[in-house]
Amino acid sequence: MKKSDFHFELPPGLIAQAPLAERSASRLLVVPPGDAPYEDRQVRDLVDYLREGDLLVFNDTRVIPARLFGSKETGGRVEILLERLLGGHEVLAQVGASKTPKPGGRITLDEGTVLEVLGREGGFHRLRFLTDEPLEKLLLRAGRMPLPPYIQREAGSADLERYQTVFARHAGAVAAPTAGLHFDQALLAALEGRGVRFGHVTLHVGAGTFQPMRVDSLHEHRMHSEWLNVGADLCQQVARTRAAGGRVVAVGTTVVRALETASREGELRPYAGETNIFIFPGYRFRSVDALVTNFHLPESTLMMLVSAFAGRERILAAYQHAVRQEYRFFSYGDAMLLFPAAEPPAGGPPGPTSQDATP
Repeated sequence: MKKSDFHFELPPGLIAQAPLAERSASRLLVVPPGDAPYEDRQVRDLVDYLREGDLLVFNDTRVIPARLFGSKETGGRVEILLERLLGGHEVLAQVGASKTPKPGGRITLDEGTVLEVLGREGGFHRLRFLTDEPLEKLLLRAGRMPLPPYIQREAGSADLERYQTVFARHAGAVAAPTAGLHFDQALLAALEGRGVRFGHVTLHVGAGTFQPMRVDSLHEHRMHSEWLNVGADLCQQVARTRAAGGRVVAVGTTVVRALETASREGELRPYAGETNIFIFPGYRFRSVDALVTNFHLPESTLMMLVSAFAGRERILAAYQHAVRQEYRFFSYGDAMLLFPAAEPPAGGPPGPTSQDATP
């Protein structure tokens, strides 16, 4: 398959530039399996589609204010986008400057903190903050929220709260798990009252999620790597849910990637580490029965993932419907509720039309 197989036309005016005043007021396009007609609802209507005993799985990563600005020792301006926290005061980051900073060089942030350039690592710069201040506290003061490149404005103070899920706990993402942005306390309470249970994984979303594919063939693409944790408690929740006849509903593609990585040997097991899993049509899902997700960019790996889940033609037709109905797209946009195109085949590892996770 080629990336052009996942193209669709999107009027720029449908790209959401800011969130709605109320999280759960976003629209929800329900895409049932088979040829059943689409349903145009709101996110708060999820309570009508879930039932007692279902398990909603969220990504509880926390977005860090990862954009920083400063100057090199020569006076040249620098923009830094953090990619990963490495522990202590070291990070991996993209560094934008007129000339690439050399190891041993220093960068002074606009608010005064100094960073040392340690070297290059996997296409990123390794940097050390020369301060004793806790890094997350420093970033809250000195950094800006890293809004996606298709949002044509600077991040404001309101984005510190709205580009963050209400259940965010573990700091480390540089992009939000955007399907989770639609859930507020009122919706969570309504779902809980219906008997829906909640579980959490952690996948720290990297800036690579916005990088376009640079090859035409899907089989030649290599995914960026991200860190995740699927704990033993979540594995037990999934097992109990399945044993009782409930469904596992992933909130976001990051949850799908985390669960499928942890299921790569045939059943869901605790896993903490890296993943570069690339899911596209032909992949056999093991861990997810339904998916809540935002609308994704044309020809993106996330568009390929949802096409693998619900069927490429079904997804492309649903996106055409969403454009006609003027849904809001991407991170601050509306959502979809997807059901699988068909029952996954039993047994065996994921098929050859997928890249498996890096152990």
